[in-house]
Amino acid sequence: MENAINLVINSIQHIGVPVTDVNRSQQFYNRLGFTNVMEAPFNDNGGQGTCVMMQRGNILMELYQLPEAGLTEIRNRSNGHIDHVAFDVSDIDETFNIIKQAGFNVLEEAPVFLQFWKNGCKYFNITGPDGERLEFNQVL
Repeated sequence: MENAINLVINSIQHIGVPVTDVNRSQQFYNRLGFTNVMEAPFNDNGGQGTCVMMQRGNILMELYQLPEAGLTEIRNRSNGHIDHVAFDVSDIDETFNIIKQAGFNVLEEAPVFLQFWKNGCKYFNITGPDGERLEFNQVL
């Protein structure tokens, strides 16, 4: 077994869940005591999706609805689906370099900026041995 790399992970930042109706899902999480703390559009394959961050205490759920073209796969599932687990990091560029140098399967060529939150965020993903997606995210 290989030794752990020297990497600072603060906590799980959020759990990303693709949804077919972001409004219905938001109401569901509201009933569980979550509140909408951020909502923003994003582009995906030429269409526009919606991302809503729902928070209860220190738990953050990312609910995102893809544009119509991307919803078919989600609608055809017979069970729920967690898309990714995101880790909060303090320095996305340093984290990216450490992960890349350690030889992990990084999906992006560089950290990606999204206009989420007040000043945006940057993220990148790696895949685990069974294809699970792990996101590293810094809110700017």
